[in-house]
Amino acid sequence: MTKKQTKIENAASTIVVRYDKKYPMVLMGRRNASSSFMPNKYVFPGGKLDPEDSENDLYPYCEGMNNEEASKQLGIKDNGLSFWIACIRECFEEVGVLLTNPDDSILQDTNKLTKLRKELNNKEITFKEICVSESLRLRTKNIVPCAHWITPDIETKRFDTRFFLAKVNAKQLASHDGFELTESFWIKPADALAKLKNGEMNMILPTIKNIEKLAEFSSSEEAFNYFQGLGDNAIPPILPKFIKRDGEWIGFLPGEEGYDNV
Repeated sequence: MTKKQTKIENAASTIVVRYDKKYPMVLMGRRNASSSFMPNKYVFPGGKLDPEDSENDLYPYCEGMNNEEASKQLGIKDNGLSFWIACIRECFEEVGVLLTNPDDSILQDTNKLTKLRKELNNKEITFKEICVSESLRLRTKNIVPCAHWITPDIETKRFDTRFFLAKVNAKQLASHDGFELTESFWIKPADALAKLKNGEMNMILPTIKNIEKLAEFSSSEEAFNYFQGLGDNAIPPILPKFIKRDGEWIGFLPGEEGYDNV
């Protein structure tokens, strides 16, 4: 019997790092316990790309990057900038941080910012409408690709997820949306790994690997500069593979012994 192919959705996830701290500090959230997808898991803000994210008339609102440059960075033919837009949109929806030019007037009006976020999450307004009405200058130049994971074929929901590192000075107070995320906080990568080991934070493999990588750097600036310096199409996709042996699933990552035989 031929195995049914599960559709793979494009997705983007934002690893927000505080640039006002000398040591790396990342923004994480906890998914709703009643969610059908990764309940109670600790994650970075993110989700699948919306059709609106790749609308050409939204691209001019991106500051410091165009679609051609973005596509080249990711090693794809077109619509690379849609991943940056999805990062910014999801970050605003889930944790209330709007990655736009710090001089944009909307950032000075907390009440309006909260109102627009609520309307966006209630689907009363689109992100593009917010960009247009507020003349936003999306801070795409402060966001760099840092990882690329593809969900293994044993899962019923599969995503081709690009992870991005985004630097902020944290003047905006992050707050979870209360729906997809029920908790949000800033944490040092080393502390997150300690909580993982102690069983206090349950995370999936891509999240763990990204945090382990960030823990190698002494500052957020060092981490951002490292990924920025990698160049175009420099991040290979990671597709975990699994086999069932004696009733237990055994996983392999690219480069590990046995991976090519699965």
